Amino acid sequence: MTDQTQETQGTGVRRAAVHPLLPGSVARGQNFWVQWIAGPATAEASSHSEMLLLLPDDGGATVHTHTAAPEVRQVPGRSVCVLPPGAVSVRLAGSGRAALLASSRPDLASGAVLNEADYALPDARIRPVGAGYRRRTPSLAVQVMAVDAVRPPAEKPRLKMFQSDTLSINWVEYQGPRDRRQLSPHQHADFEQGSLAMAGDFVHHLRVNWGSDADQWRADEHLHAPSPSMITVPVLLVHTSEGVGPGRHLLIDVFSPPRQDFIDKGWVANAGDYERRE
Repeated sequence: MTDQTQETQGTGVRRAAVHPLLPGSVARGQNFWVQWIAGPATAEASSHSEMLLLLPDDGGATVHTHTAAPEVRQVPGRSVCVLPPGAVSVRLAGSGRAALLASSRPDLASGAVLNEADYALPDARIRPVGAGYRRRTPSLAVQVMAVDAVRPPAEKPRLKMFQSDTLSINWVEYQGPRDRRQLSPHQHADFEQGSLAMAGDFVHHLRVNWGSDADQWRADEHLHAPSPSMITVPVLLVHTSEGVGPGRHLLIDVFSPPRQDFIDKGWVANAGDYERRE
């Protein structure tokens, strides 16, 4: 389901697909990788920048960092953890679930990523990670943030936002179906959005803007996305996600570089830990 056509700003949009995630599966965007972790196995990863470990349920994990100051840390569930650059090992407690996010994964072998073919040709319109951010107080320690202790922005009551030096996420969580009268279709001109379904069922609604050449028009798509699954929304593709059915819904929006607009509005919970590199 890959279309590398990039002929115009209006119609040069590759097709997007929902990728179901099995334990150990990795899906990516141009600037980020998402690895799904489940069960008692130990996950190994390495990155040149900080990584984000997302623990959506009550069960925690043991994190072992392999840095100049190695650390073995028990981290609780319902948390977002910032892991230092370098190699890490993650072992979940019992039959837990987690996701590991990174802006580089030099340890991954060719063919290890589900949607690797989408990035055989980089999209020059996508903003590079660049210099990113740095910690105001340098540290190689694991940083743990309890999700339930974070208050959402008044303007965005369903969202909680976090960042690392090169990533930012929206933690979108709610009960029951999303109100279909209050969806939020939008598009991005120079970055991709990863949408990681961690709990509940979703429908990703996708629309390509019409250009002057009607032969290139594409019908709207409404892609079912059970949990766990991942979709990477390309630039210029109008999109919105709808939680459907009863129960808990948890969707993680992934961005790299971090969303400077959200940081400037004061919405990112740990933005005070970072400053922009010049």
